[in-house]
Amino acid sequence: MMYETTHDNKEATAFFNDLLGKPFSFFQAIKLGGVGSKRMMITQVSPGFSSLMNAVADINYGNIELREKGILVHINKGLKNYSWAIPFYQLHIYNTDTFSIHAQGNFVKFTKNKLLKENKKFLDKLIDLKIENTKNYELY
Repeated sequence: MMYETTHDNKEATAFFNDLLGKPFSFFQAIKLGGVGSKRMMITQVSPGFSSLMNAVADINYGNIELREKGILVHINKGLKNYSWAIPFYQLHIYNTDTFSIHAQGNFVKFTKNKLLKENKKFLDKLIDLKIENTKNYELY
């Protein structure tokens, strides 16, 4: 579900907290070594998110925030911010010629450049948390 989060949105906050859990506390964030990525360049989005991209030739940026049960993908469009909530059980990550995040029939593709390389440690942490979370749902 995509919400505009430029200003405080109580409905979005309640939805994110219910679906993904509350944000990590300050001390938990320090233990994890950070819970947010640096900004990354977006190259392509699914047709459902095409209205969130800049119409002119501006560069589109996004970043990722970790939560207990999932992630928030933040997309910047001009002066507005949008957030996409993805629980770990719906999250699929592909590392091809672009780095892409897929869930709920939508996707966001990030350019593989210097900005993405700076986030390698964060992305490894994201994958480890996803693996750890999916262990809770394995069938025996």
